[in-house]
Amino acid sequence: MKVSSRCLAIPGSPTLAINAKAKELKAQGLDVVGFGAGEPDFDTPENIRDAAKEALDQGMTRYTPAYGSPELQKAVCGKFLKDNGIVYKPSQIVISNGAKQSLFNSFMALCEEGDEVLIPGPYWVSYPEIVKMAGGVPVPVMGAPENSFKPTAEEIESKVTDRTRAIILTSPNNPNGYVFSKEELTAIGNLAVKHDFYIVADEIYEFLIYDGEKHVSIASICPEFYDRTITINGVSKAYAMTGWRIGYTASPENVAKAMTNYQSHSTSGPNTIAQYAAVRALESPAEERNRMVKEFEKRKNRICEMINAIPGISCVEPKGAFYVMMKVSDLFGKKCADGEVITDCDSFAKLLLAKNLVAVVPGSGFGTGDYVRLSYAISMETIEKGITRIGEFVAGLE
Repeated sequence: MKVSSRCLAIPGSPTLAINAKAKELKAQGLDVVGFGAGEPDFDTPENIRDAAKEALDQGMTRYTPAYGSPELQKAVCGKFLKDNGIVYKPSQIVISNGAKQSLFNSFMALCEEGDEVLIPGPYWVSYPEIVKMAGGVPVPVMGAPENSFKPTAEEIESKVTDRTRAIILTSPNNPNGYVFSKEELTAIGNLAVKHDFYIVADEIYEFLIYDGEKHVSIASICPEFYDRTITINGVSKAYAMTGWRIGYTASPENVAKAMTNYQSHSTSGPNTIAQYAAVRALESPAEERNRMVKEFEKRKNRICEMINAIPGISCVEPKGAFYVMMKVSDLFGKKCADGEVITDCDSFAKLLLAKNLVAVVPGSGFGTGDYVRLSYAISMETIEKGITRIGEFVAGLE
């Protein structure tokens, strides 16, 4: 019996694949350093965990509406007003099982078969696959390393056609940590107005930002952008709540209604207890979050310093999120001591894991074959041990 061609056409996540291999080696008792995980290594703050216990004690174990609990919708509206200066009504908010489902809902609501979605790259591995699953056609727009990988408005416009339906903007960015300025967002927003397409703004790393950079929500810039923007966010990264699976969208009401209708037949509303805890997260003081961000910034500075001190590899310093793209293409063609050759970023990652027990994610899944991605959402000690091993691996190449 065969399965659908739709599913057969979708590759597995390279991030999850490298994480699975690293866990397999760890299970064998090997000391693997994993730079693959896209989640904070901090515990969910105690006050948020306490909120989940309260929900259980109060018997909050039944379904919420398909669009999420009214209490969390209200809290999300409060968050947008406080943090982004944007006014939303609860009817514009849809709570989902993580930001990934929010993205999937968005493109199911927007795309007709064959509609094109512009994806600035390097990009998160799931964007093209989500677009394809919704019937759309992903159109990568690659940015230059000299511009911190950010494609310019001119480069983006060169990819616009009469089938362009939307653009995905991720700021701060996964996998390379760039942050769009207000001026850059304005130029891209003007393109969306000029060519009449939607903006899907993934702001899940909004608070993980460094070196004095400022996050700007594109929907806050002007009414014309607000009217065509779906903002994606959630509690996973900023509140160390990855396993709680709570994401949300803010959008025009007709889009929110379409997403709600879709979600009502796919998953219905998210976990009730997690939603209650998410209200507490969004209404909490920023001290705990800021402490985490300061620690990430220290790690970011250290990992970039160590990478750029190793001959043959380099990185562009990120300004947000907790990832860095490490250039490895200058090593292509070099050999390990046993004669195995590094031919591309995938073989670099495979050999590095096999020989020096360091797991990194190949850049091929992010749209670039010259790089690998490292997450610094791990302890400083682990970062230093892992980069030291990478240096030893590179030094042993011929």
